[in-house]
Amino acid sequence: MEFKYLNGYSQNILQQVEQLIKSDKLGVYIKNKYPKGHRIDTDKQLYEYTMEIKNNFLKKSQPLSKVVYDGKIILENQALGLHSYIPRKQGKKTKVKNEIKIASKFKKMPLEFLEHIVVHELAHLKEKNHDKAFYRLCQSMEDNCGQVELDLRIYLTYVDIYKEELY
Repeated sequence: MEFKYLNGYSQNILQQVEQLIKSDKLGVYIKNKYPKGHRIDTDKQLYEYTMEIKNNFLKKSQPLSKVVYDGKIILENQALGLHSYIPRKQGKKTKVKNEIKIASKFKKMPLEFLEHIVVHELAHLKEKNHDKAFYRLCQSMEDNCGQVELDLRIYLTYVDIYKEELY
């Protein structure tokens, strides 16, 4: 079986996921670990939540001008969130504004999944590329970063296979 959201994971993990699918327990696995969604429903709440994390871990980073949920981000294209640098002309100077957009589907997912995406996008304020420094920064902001990312990808695999949401 091929899992588009789990590319790069070990054969052992892929076999475990396949076993959960065969025993019809993939959804149970996710729901047991992450029983409910969060209540960060509005762009204002998302901005405040993101700024709280930013202020705790990235005080000296570039400012954020906007954080919103975006219904145009398509999970199938492997995009869960986007960090954009928007150049704006102000007289003779060009200022860059940082914006974060999170896929609207994260309005209903568990808080751990939303936190993971927010941390990932915030890390791009300091580290542009997905390299070792980037992942070290993510790990410093989110304790269980690797496991949450795997579980999020397992959940996306569930949605892809069963064509239904759990939250």
